[in-house]
Amino acid sequence: MKKKLVIIDVQNDFVTEALGTKQAQQMLPRLVEKAENFEGEILMTQDTHFENYLETQEGRMLPVIHCIKGTRGWELVPELEELRKKRKVKVYQKPCFGSIRLAEDLKAAYEDGLLDGVELAGLCTDICVISNALLIKSVLPELPVFVDAGCCAGVTVQKHEAALEVMKSCQIIVDAHAW
Repeated sequence: MKKKLVIIDVQNDFVTEALGTKQAQQMLPRLVEKAENFEGEILMTQDTHFENYLETQEGRMLPVIHCIKGTRGWELVPELEELRKKRKVKVYQKPCFGSIRLAEDLKAAYEDGLLDGVELAGLCTDICVISNALLIKSVLPELPVFVDAGCCAGVTVQKHEAALEVMKSCQIIVDAHAW
């Protein structure tokens, strides 16, 4: 199977810093193990904001400065940064929740016969994971899109669970062992 693993926004600010959670810290070893053993191509996204963050719509709605390009909080967690370098992983820097470029690249790979399925994991289930899953499913309705619930964490446990239910409703396969 020609498959890709997309790791969404596993950055210091979402794990241990500005918006970090215990759930993100607890799931990280599972995600790192999954990535290290993944046999297909790995892609990553990186939430990327700038000094004017608080002036943006997102900044007004979520007034917590985070993922400012060039800061420690913006960087991928060390375990995944090491993997990124080792496997020469492509990283999509995105200014908002979903990555249009990622969806376009996956569509091109699918149309060229180079993609049979995509799996998403990462942070935050209820914001960026769900946004990318729905964007990919909208662009590629026949592509199997998987989300590994055990390798994701939400803003809260309740929001994580709610996002998983919404994704299931939209024919995204939520299962830790789907492949």
